[in-house]
Amino acid sequence: MDPSPKQPRIDDAFGRILARCWAADTAPWSAVEVIERHDGLIVANDASRYFSEPEQWSSLDRWVWEQAAGRILDVGCGGGRHAVAWVARGHDVVGVDASPEAVRITRERGAEAVVGSVPSLPAGLGMFDTIALSGDNLGLLGGPEQAPQVLAALAAVARPGARLIGTGTDPGDGGTDHAEYHAWNLSCGRARGQLRLRVRDGAAATPWFDYWLAAPGELTAVVAGSAWTLESLEHDPAGSGYAVYLRI
Repeated sequence: MDPSPKQPRIDDAFGRILARCWAADTAPWSAVEVIERHDGLIVANDASRYFSEPEQWSSLDRWVWEQAAGRILDVGCGGGRHAVAWVARGHDVVGVDASPEAVRITRERGAEAVVGSVPSLPAGLGMFDTIALSGDNLGLLGGPEQAPQVLAALAAVARPGARLIGTGTDPGDGGTDHAEYHAWNLSCGRARGQLRLRVRDGAAATPWFDYWLAAPGELTAVVAGSAWTLESLEHDPAGSGYAVYLRI
């Protein structure tokens, strides 16, 4: 037996985790999401959070959810927690996620979904009145360099007067686990809160992807150079989260 370390195989690790949780009726800690940062930091989360009900969401996510109108594009839909809740309100919703298993589960739960990601959205989606980046999915803007491409791709499927709503997190000073990483980012010309991540599940992993914890000032700067206009930015008075409402 070869004892040398092996690289994980690239697979739908995130979807496998969601599938186990869904099969266990979304029981708490029935599946664990393991997130690896590229400097080796490992974080474990209860995957049942991807199936939480509106009354369990943060006040910011509930605020964003209530701003939606018309036909909705749910970017990074995961297991469909927001999409399914919007469908229950009578909205026409299409979820988009890079995970085929996440898409399968969202469809099984009663919301339409397709495999895809930003900025390269799949063709044939149609046009939308609301584009949602809920559940901290403003992080999918990726960073200051990728964000203009993502915002342009979302503008291309937005009807006149459409809204973009979502939640994000200010990285702050980082604390003991993150300050060194933030400093490394800045030394490399990256934004302080840019993350290079992958999801692990046993010997499988997703591809590495970029996720951006943007300070509100950084976010408003990239929005100012896009087709979108910032109408409001709501802060969580008890934490580092915030929500945005943009118009085109």
